[in-house]
Amino acid sequence: MAEVRLVNLKKVYPNNEPKKKKKGDAPEKKTNLQITDEGVVAVQEFSLDIADKEFIVLVGPSGCGKSTTLRMIAGLEDISDGELWIGDKKMNDVEPKDRNIAMVFQNYALYPHMTVYENMAFSLKLKKVDKAEIDKRVRGAAEILDITQYLDRKPKALSGGQRQRVAIGRAIVRNPQVMLMDEPLSNLDAKLRNQMRAEIIKLRERINTTFIYVTHDQTEAMTLGDRIVIMKDGFIQQIGTPQEVFDHPANLFVAGFIGTPQMNLMDAKLVKKDGKYVVDTGSISVELAEDKQARLAAKNVPEQDIVLGVRPDHLMLCAEGIKGKVDVSEMMGSSVHLHIDANGRDLIVIVPTNGDSAHFPMGSEVNLTFGGNVAHVFSKETEKNLEW
Repeated sequence: MAEVRLVNLKKVYPNNEPKKKKKGDAPEKKTNLQITDEGVVAVQEFSLDIADKEFIVLVGPSGCGKSTTLRMIAGLEDISDGELWIGDKKMNDVEPKDRNIAMVFQNYALYPHMTVYENMAFSLKLKKVDKAEIDKRVRGAAEILDITQYLDRKPKALSGGQRQRVAIGRAIVRNPQVMLMDEPLSNLDAKLRNQMRAEIIKLRERINTTFIYVTHDQTEAMTLGDRIVIMKDGFIQQIGTPQEVFDHPANLFVAGFIGTPQMNLMDAKLVKKDGKYVVDTGSISVELAEDKQARLAAKNVPEQDIVLGVRPDHLMLCAEGIKGKVDVSEMMGSSVHLHIDANGRDLIVIVPTNGDSAHFPMGSEVNLTFGGNVAHVFSKETEKNLEW
């Protein structure tokens, strides 16, 4: 079993610049890594329970702490505070080689002087595994990844996608309890990334291991993860299934980060009319759906100024509504993406073409509306979703 538990994990990089001592000062004690004034806090209070064979994706912008968290699990970074458990064993002070994990890096990290076979077999040779067993495991992994024909080649003779398959193969021959992947597809072109995403989905069905995957690409997060963990500035912002975080973003950051194109945000008021919650944009008033009414009523949310969120494919063109002018029209084939200037806000609307050639000249006036079931209401003060 390979459950992974992270309990209040914290990472602080200490400030190593020496302070100027004044005459008569007592000798300075060693820096306590928890003192944030003395260093950079990369990860804060990270707690997560990962089930056996679950595929977890850590996602967020550069510098949010996701790779640092992965490296703490791998043992490549010391844990400043908190606990890491793999199965029933605490791993804080266990050497990386003894954690029964494997890691796939962004830059492949293959040995250039070794063949593909030798690269994949190397870690098993170090463990003095029987030659016949090594051959069986390497050829089995190569067959799963469709790289059998490249076993005698050197890495320089392979494409980026093939090298990444070799790196993954080198990891899975070890039969690790936990597979760690640090942005493994970021060096590939868009088409190859799509292919490799599909390969990773197939791979997880064929090997019995727990996956922890780091990416800044939300498409990878949404398509690969059983659950995704969205991070910002070292803190977890939301944990949930891809559908949960898309349908119910916990705050403005998650709302803006998950979804392509990103969610439209505009100023509005949350008011009550005849006992019902209504969103008033100044141009239109929209009564919220029953499930949203129930959640807001259960929390007794008062009337207030809000940030209203509506996804681009949920905004609709209409005869009377929020007035705007077309700034840019992007033809995407099956749809047109309209960038609308509405009261100084840039709103994006996805209009299906349905096989017709839709034409929206720059400067043409449009009216927009939305349904009460697709409106997201966020506090202006806390930026949190008022429903949750």
